[in-house]
Amino acid sequence: MRVTVVGGGVVGTMHAWQAIERGHEVVQIEREAEARGASLRNFGQIWVSGRAGGEELETALRARELWEGIGKRAAGLGFRATGSLTPVRTELELAVAEAAVARADAAARGYELLTPGEARAINPALRGEFTAALFCERDAAVEPRTAQLALREELRRSPGYTFLPGREVREVVGAAAVRDDHGDVHHADAVVLATGAWLGGLVRELAGPDLPVRRVRLQMMQTDPLGESLPTSVADGDSFRYYPAYASAALDALDAGQPQPETAAAHRMQLLMVQRADGGLTIGDTHEYEHPFAFDTVEEPYEHLTAVVEHLLGRPLPRVRHRWAGVYAQCADKTRVVHRQQVADGVWLVTGPGGRGMTCAPAIAETTANELGW
Repeated sequence: MRVTVVGGGVVGTMHAWQAIERGHEVVQIEREAEARGASLRNFGQIWVSGRAGGEELETALRARELWEGIGKRAAGLGFRATGSLTPVRTELELAVAEAAVARADAAARGYELLTPGEARAINPALRGEFTAALFCERDAAVEPRTAQLALREELRRSPGYTFLPGREVREVVGAAAVRDDHGDVHHADAVVLATGAWLGGLVRELAGPDLPVRRVRLQMMQTDPLGESLPTSVADGDSFRYYPAYASAALDALDAGQPQPETAAAHRMQLLMVQRADGGLTIGDTHEYEHPFAFDTVEEPYEHLTAVVEHLLGRPLPRVRHRWAGVYAQCADKTRVVHRQQVADGVWLVTGPGGRGMTCAPAIAETTANELGW
């Protein structure tokens, strides 16, 4: 088969990967010189721990398996089976962690509730005060700034793969045929539109104004090297409020009895932190849903995150080197893993994984390939 993939982010690239793996020819078209959206502006986490039970967890676990296999072939991906630790500091947070460990699918996630000493044996950088820590063995990480480059380098080993940057697909001109802004028409047996948070233009024209996907903005930062290893990714108790795996009576009690600090509540914040290959820390994040999004970042969330990290590490944070905002597309019904829709003859739109994009992209692409009979 011939497959055209529109979009150079992680979801598009994983669709290209699946097609090449199955022996097909692929033309991947990206409107920028390289992808610059949410696929780069994220933590690089393969985040199993907080996923909702059922389809979402199954997708994340399958993706985790695929990421590990791809990481063995694409060394530049920087795949690391880090696991994650969520230190808890109060009795209400501890109760949520205990409820998580009691889940029927806790073993599949690799959940374990650790004492502070046990947590520090896994991650000695956590010198701050906490009462316990939820460990998730199945979490992992890749390098988000270079992942697409590493994947594309491996894809280029196939003579059937072509990458066309700096081209924007403007219209569908026939069955599985699209025209780009250079005037070139690309004929295929299937077209996948994996355009991320770009929901206007051709996407709006094909899918209509009622596409059940919304855009979400977040703020993050990255530091200079920490000077020591942070062996696991790290979250805080506020992350329980934003991931469906932690829904329970204990979480209801946390929400009622331990409100978030004012800044964290106003910006819908949690702490997630991952160490990059160069030793720096990627730290975030916030959630903004109201349009239009601001063009600038706000300093108060960074101040809040700095205080939380310094408490957990028991030391000052290294100098912040980068601050940025990103936007991703999320299904309006957050229980859905992704929005997959045929929008024209031979053309499918795949969008809206939200914060699951980096985690679930390999399995999302695999499902698309299976459903389309690749």
